[in-house]
Amino acid sequence: MRRLCFLGEKEGKFVQYISHQLESIGAVAILVIMCVTCVDIVGAKLLKWRLFGAIDIVMLSQVVAISLSAGATLLAGRHITVEFFLRRLSRKSQKVINLCVYFVLIAFTSIAIWRLALLGYSFYKSGEHSATAKIPLFPFPLVISIGLLPFVLKYLERISEELRKT
Repeated sequence: MRRLCFLGEKEGKFVQYISHQLESIGAVAILVIMCVTCVDIVGAKLLKWRLFGAIDIVMLSQVVAISLSAGATLLAGRHITVEFFLRRLSRKSQKVINLCVYFVLIAFTSIAIWRLALLGYSFYKSGEHSATAKIPLFPFPLVISIGLLPFVLKYLERISEELRKT
C-alpha cells in the first residue's frame, strides 16, 4: 500500500500554496466589485454619470471571486459534509467508501474542468462578449476551470491519506 501513496507533505503544501494564491486573486476581484460599485453609485448620485459596463464588470468579477476562492474553502474544511452514517461503519468500510467518493469527485471535477475548457474555446471561436461593455467571455470558463484544479489536487491528497491509514 505504501507505493500507492503518491502525495506527501511537500505536495500538500503545494496544494495549499496554489489555493492561497488563487484565493488572493479572488480577493482582488472582490475589491474590484467594491470599487466599481462605489464609483458607479457615487457617479450616479452626485454627478449624474454612470460607469459604463459596471454591471458586466461586477458580474464577471463575481465569477472570478467565487471560482478562485472555492478551493481555499475546501482546504479550510468549510465545505458541508454528511458523515453521521459513515461514522457508524467499520474503519475498512469507511476507507472503501471514502476512496470511492474521492474517485467519483475527481472524475466529476475533471469532467467539469474539461467541459469548461471546451466552453471557453467555444466562446473564443464564436466571439462571445458581455452585453454592455463587450468584454470577451472566453477567459471566464477557463478561470473557473483553474479554480477547480485545487479540488482535484486535494482529492488526490485525501486518497493518498486514506491509503496511508492502517
